[in-house]
Amino acid sequence: MIKHGWGYEEWVADFEAERERRAERGDPDWSGGAALPAELVRSLQRFQVGEDGDGSALIGKADRAGDPVYARAVRLFVAEEQNHVRLLALLLDAGGAGTLARHWSDTAFVGLRRLLGLRVELLVLMVAEAVALRYYQAVRDGAADPLASEVARRILADEERHVPFHCLRLREALGPLPAPARRAAALAWRALLAGAAAMVAVDHGPALRTLGVRRRAFVGDTVRASSPMAAAMSAAPPATTATPRSSRRALRG
Repeated sequence: MIKHGWGYEEWVADFEAERERRAERGDPDWSGGAALPAELVRSLQRFQVGEDGDGSALIGKADRAGDPVYARAVRLFVAEEQNHVRLLALLLDAGGAGTLARHWSDTAFVGLRRLLGLRVELLVLMVAEAVALRYYQAVRDGAADPLASEVARRILADEERHVPFHCLRLREALGPLPAPARRAAALAWRALLAGAAAMVAVDHGPALRTLGVRRRAFVGDTVRASSPMAAAMSAAPPATTATPRSSRRALRG
């Protein structure tokens, strides 16, 4: 999960290289439209509004962490998330549907993420990322429409890169805690993830059935896949890694 030997300079380079690849590749071909079942439309609309946002709260907390290279990487991460918003909006438009202004699940997640400091923001964000991994995998593999499958494939590839990036920062944030406290934090995070996955399984149940995924399997798969994430974020940082004092203060919360 952690890319061994990678620091934030490598992550900035990775995000910038991906930005160049994305520009060279261009968008999917929207001209043929998309045949999206009504259940999938409603589900994609909710995920689209969940991806939306300018990321200003996360960027502000990253700036206050005192590491300009990390802050640059966070801005590049936010830009990728905003591209997901754009892709989903264009997919919905290709299917003859619009986007939502808001949804209660997004409001709840945003409120929880902004409650305290960077550490809490990233822990809650990682819950959303873990759920998104399973969801976009389901759309990629289960959608009958090739355009929907292609958009999900592109977003999923980004999300798979985002997880180790956030794990690196959480590893630094939780590293100063005693080992039992780190393990307790990982267990609490997985419990929160299980609850979030169950909520998504209920809220998006009709779409998941359309995609050939049962609700219980969605929750179980999501939680099982999170084990490497929890282990990576709660592992002790290498002895040679030192987090600046200003960064340690900003990570609390």
